[in-house]
Amino acid sequence: MEKPEFEPQILANRQGVSFWLVRGNTTVECIVTIAALEPHFWLEPRARDARIERIFRDGYSRIRAIAERKLLAHPCARLELTPDDFERPRTARVNRARFSKRNAALSLALLS
Repeated sequence: MEKPEFEPQILANRQGVSFWLVRGNTTVECIVTIAALEPHFWLEPRARDARIERIFRDGYSRIRAIAERKLLAHPCARLELTPDDFERPRTARVNRARFSKRNAALSLALLS
């Protein structure tokens, strides 16, 4: 399991967890919101600080990967990760299902 370069901090308003990513010679402040941790990392509503920290550490590899991808697409000095950043695009699943059905139909036609 990866460990953050710097100790993560729960924000004073308890709306997220702040952490830092080192990219080359720069350090970027990142925040993952509690609103993102609840549905995507199974954090209970109104969780205690120790539980928030545990959930963050357990999910750090995934959180970091998404933060790095977002930084590559949109370089900035401060990055906030919201629930939308952890959503998987629905269109990809729909297209895959259509593609699979079409391939199955083609396979049956070829076998006939």
